Amino acid sequence: MKSMFVAGTDTGVGKTVVTGLIARYLQEKGYNVVTQKWVQSGSSFPKDINEHLKIMQKSREHIKGCLQDVCPYIFKLPSSPHLASKRERKQISSQKIKRGFNRLLSRFDWVIVEGTGGVLVPYNNRRLVIDIVQELKLPVVIVVGNKLGAINHILLTVEALRKRRIKLLGIIFSNLKKEDIVLKDNPKIIQKLSGEIVLGTLPYERNKSSLYKYFSPIGRKLLKLLKL
Repeated sequence: MKSMFVAGTDTGVGKTVVTGLIARYLQEKGYNVVTQKWVQSGSSFPKDINEHLKIMQKSREHIKGCLQDVCPYIFKLPSSPHLASKRERKQISSQKIKRGFNRLLSRFDWVIVEGTGGVLVPYNNRRLVIDIVQELKLPVVIVVGNKLGAINHILLTVEALRKRRIKLLGIIFSNLKKEDIVLKDNPKIIQKLSGEIVLGTLPYERNKSSLYKYFSPIGRKLLKLLKL
């Protein structure tokens, strides 16, 4: 099964950009790639999917006929999915999400799923993001917003994945500001403490589309881990 889940340590850490970059890298290796966002909140349209397509240099034609599978749930309230869905009186069905995922998998070579917030974000009173990741047996790439406090966030995320025996491919740091002594040290200490692979660090850039030129070393490491 050619798929992966892009998890974040928080909201606004760079998951959307990294999802688009991974998709574009695989696309340029000759694969037919699609991205999926199970729940989009804070918008009336699939905002993050549109950003992925922009990075991939693809039009909406690429997902024609499968938009409902690509982004099954869209909510206007910028909140956790459990609250946004409650406000709009729509129930989030994990079965609907999984059916959409499997349909995409039958149509495309690769499905790259972008998470919503962190892995322990609730979809309702019973289900968390990590539950569906576990059920679909998706390997995970963690995106860390590189800042003060990132060490605690990443170690908690790693611990949650290990507890569920979910495969972690590696960790990508995304600089949220210009690099300083704290940002430079975070990847080093995380590799030592977690024993996990740090795939690389994306520099701070105002124009997110220009980040692809920095992604090749990260992409090469990822393909090696995937044995492609």
